[in-house]
Amino acid sequence: MTSEGYSQFNAFDLMTAPRRLLPWLLLTPALIIFAGLTLYPLGRTLALSLFATDYGFENAKFIGLENFRELWDSRFFRQAVTNTVLFTVVATVLEVAAGLGLALLLDRAFPGRTLVMTLLLAPFVLSTMVVTAIWRAWFHFDLGFLNNLLRTVGLPGVPWLFDPNLALWSIVLVDLWQTAPFAFLIIFAGLRLIPQDVYEAARVDGAGPWRRFRDMTLPLLAPYLFVAALLRSVDSFKLFDKVYAMTGGGPGQATETVSMFVYRQGFRFFDIGLASAAAVVMIVVAGLLAVVYAASLLKGAGR
Repeated sequence: MTSEGYSQFNAFDLMTAPRRLLPWLLLTPALIIFAGLTLYPLGRTLALSLFATDYGFENAKFIGLENFRELWDSRFFRQAVTNTVLFTVVATVLEVAAGLGLALLLDRAFPGRTLVMTLLLAPFVLSTMVVTAIWRAWFHFDLGFLNNLLRTVGLPGVPWLFDPNLALWSIVLVDLWQTAPFAFLIIFAGLRLIPQDVYEAARVDGAGPWRRFRDMTLPLLAPYLFVAALLRSVDSFKLFDKVYAMTGGGPGQATETVSMFVYRQGFRFFDIGLASAAAVVMIVVAGLLAVVYAASLLKGAGR
């Protein structure tokens, strides 16, 4: 390369360098905020999980993986994990199934459909504290709506939140009422995107309603069902607010979730090391679910 060409190359490189750096300069504030609000707390939680400490690193004793070993041996943590997994699976399945059923019902036109859809979405826009207040009133043994309804038909009242065998299912019912509309929105959007000429061709071929639903609607809705199930499972696994507001993890440990276990150990017993270890386990599981979700989105985008 001649000296003239070399100088032109350097001049061009110097002119284009700021343009190449501009995206990173614009992203720098967001990256700093992300590191401060996400990466630092995650790193600190991981570090605290390796110490025996009541708060912070002052007078902390390094114990390695002992906190994780204690979690493994703790029947309270195992009960919290069992409750969390059970709640996540049951709530996710019921909410996706309810969302699918509602989407199929509201996919056809009928008088008052707009009003029905508005009422259906109302619980989803309410705050969790409002929802739990409503349902605590409905669950009241003497004055609650549900028990009064049971007594009207000659059945005895039910201690919804005070029976260890019913408390977790009562919270599942509350979660179903509030968040099934979210699954409905995703599935309904997918249902509206299915071309109608596909169904017309199936009718011409003599396919009945059940066959059209089984062989056409379900396969075409599969990506939307998957996304709804994955988002709801990630959110359900982090369940804390409804349990805290309605039962506090009781009766006994019947409704204690992993999030509630972390709160109890960290902010009631001040065993920060053990609470951090439980939080790390919870973050790893939620992270794996998020990776599955991200991979599914990238796979769909690459088609």
